[in-house]
Amino acid sequence: MCGIRQQAGARPFAARGQQVHKLGRTARVAASNGSTGGNTTIHKLIEKEGILMVPGCYDALSGKVLAEAGHKAAFVSGYAVSATLLGEPDLGLLTPPEMARKAGQIIYSIPNVPVLVDADTGGGNVLNVQRTVKQLINVGAKGCFLEDQRWPKRVGHMRNKEVISMEEFAGKVSAAREAIGDADFFLVARTDARGVNAKYGLEDAITRANLYADAGADAVYVEAPISKQELSLIGQKVKGLRVMGMLEGGMTPLLTPAEAKALGFHILTYPLSGIYAATRALKDAYATLRDVGSSRDMLSSLSTFQDFNSLMGVDERIAAEERLTRREGEKLVVRVRGPSKPVRDSE
Repeated sequence: MCGIRQQAGARPFAARGQQVHKLGRTARVAASNGSTGGNTTIHKLIEKEGILMVPGCYDALSGKVLAEAGHKAAFVSGYAVSATLLGEPDLGLLTPPEMARKAGQIIYSIPNVPVLVDADTGGGNVLNVQRTVKQLINVGAKGCFLEDQRWPKRVGHMRNKEVISMEEFAGKVSAAREAIGDADFFLVARTDARGVNAKYGLEDAITRANLYADAGADAVYVEAPISKQELSLIGQKVKGLRVMGMLEGGMTPLLTPAEAKALGFHILTYPLSGIYAATRALKDAYATLRDVGSSRDMLSSLSTFQDFNSLMGVDERIAAEERLTRREGEKLVVRVRGPSKPVRDSE
């Protein structure tokens, strides 16, 4: 079992809401938690479900497929959007405004599914963080993930990551909380410290996670634990609501919601399952067309014309168009709320 090494000179963390934390260094950080106290849509889903499964999507189509499958919430991954929007790896090339626009398109396509958005590092300093959060609130997001990596960031399970000081990031969390105000918006603070130091990374990550909770995060997320033992320790030592992230081919063992809940977690994300499945299917389809020259032998692995149109809501859109407008010869007749008279030019 891993132990938690107390930092030299550090004092135990104060209760949530206390204004000042004294850390191992002399820096002091205001950490007043102004969270909504559990009234957001995501809080209510966690309370209802026990643990909330949140798969990832990356565009309006993948969002619709996710919603059709019956999932209660969705996560928009920066890794996936960088790939699908830019054709680039997740190395900090995607900007916050680009992410907000894409998130807005997804949210519009699945209005009944709350969407959490990857905000990366927030785009810069505390002012950039506030702008990023407000943009996401404006497009209808129900929350975001904010991380403590140094820019330019890396994928959480990659090597050569760096993190900013915990004091600086706690300031970003506090700034995000101020920007949220009383909005229905769930703030997840993520720390990538586990992968920075092989010996003391887990200890540092747990220390950071608890500070970020006190700084105003609704939930905290320790990225890339390497074993169930580490996950169990996080479940025991990290305060508040806890997030577990699953990455196929990553460092963390893949668990079910029931297994994650038993370890003390409240949200389980599978951010990249959808894009990995779609990429595999596209590679197979395009390879078949190249090698065989026809799709006739792979029809069973394709969505049908009818199923795809149903997913897009084609019949509903056509019915709405016919209900609202019709043509009588060359005239376009529009349905209005009440009778109207022709407008005549005044003499």
